[in-house]
Amino acid sequence: MAVGLTSKSLARLRTQGFQAERQTKGTLASVVRLIPPSGMSLAQAQRAVRVADAGANADFDHFYYTDGAAGCTGTGCEAVSLVGWNLPAAQQCGPVPTIGLIDTGIDREHEALQGQSIEIVSGLQLRGKPSQRDHGTAVAALLVGRSGSSAPGLLPDANILAVDAFYRDGGTADRTDVTALVMALEALAEKNVRVVNMSLSGPPNEVLRRAIESAQAKGMVIIAAAGNNGAGAEPSYPAAYPGVIAVTAVDNKRDVYRRATQGDYIDLAAPGVDLWVAAPGGGGTAKSGTSYAVPFISAAAAVLHASNATLKPADLEAALESSTTDLGKPGRDKTYGNGLLQAANLCAPQADETPVAQSKVNVPPQHSLRRTD
Repeated sequence: MAVGLTSKSLARLRTQGFQAERQTKGTLASVVRLIPPSGMSLAQAQRAVRVADAGANADFDHFYYTDGAAGCTGTGCEAVSLVGWNLPAAQQCGPVPTIGLIDTGIDREHEALQGQSIEIVSGLQLRGKPSQRDHGTAVAALLVGRSGSSAPGLLPDANILAVDAFYRDGGTADRTDVTALVMALEALAEKNVRVVNMSLSGPPNEVLRRAIESAQAKGMVIIAAAGNNGAGAEPSYPAAYPGVIAVTAVDNKRDVYRRATQGDYIDLAAPGVDLWVAAPGGGGTAKSGTSYAVPFISAAAAVLHASNATLKPADLEAALESSTTDLGKPGRDKTYGNGLLQAANLCAPQADETPVAQSKVNVPPQHSLRRTD
């Protein structure tokens, strides 16, 4: 993968035997996927790119995966009460902006999503079989699931622009790559999307970092999963990039998800253990993972944006971080970041409106976890 190559530099590499397989539009960053000539190592290919264009960066086309896992079985795993979410109060802020969702496919025929405002962007030239729709359906319903359905969402009246960026390439796990992620971000940037939900994680990548920085410069707020690799694992990306809001998951007792990755990059915590989520084909299931905590922060970011559309990404993040309950060690820490989101006062009611009392939601008893590894 190379980012920032000029047309002359790319032509020079072609004369050396490189092939340009895929290329983004350049809305955020001009990224091209290069196939080196036969017999050239990857390290040699990186050096060749740097020699051809000193202003370009080269990295491998890493894979990124969704951050979900199985949880309890049965109904009633909602945890909206943990964050004090109140839909009538949120609606007082005004129309929320379109939420961008980069994920797997979505079952729009699920009862929770029928009739909901979900536009799906496809055509990213993905190189494998279509992704399964489990993860995308669950995350979409957490955001905009129809009220009164088996999987009601946090913002049922919101609009989603979803990019199906995942595929299956000879394995059983849904995955995406750097090219697809950059193309997905570009598709959202072209639609002027301001809040982006990325319930996925993978290794650091210089090309992806450049694209993320470009998206942030255009005012995009990116919210990503902290990762499910355990407390001692390396940071997960894009969550660990500066300015990206990294979200970890907690259970109904406010304890961190046992598989959540920890580190200095963690910003916020939200419910993400034994959540009842929509399942493709109808009905639901219980899931755990930092993936499922991200929609809580994305919805909160959308509400804040509705209350003040002039907020810069850094100011919006600061507002979210100040709307928390401290968990773990006093102050910010590597496990919970700034603490558990508290959404009750994300926007003040209008002067001529009477605040709606916060609804009380019965939290079901803790369910057992099933290992999936």
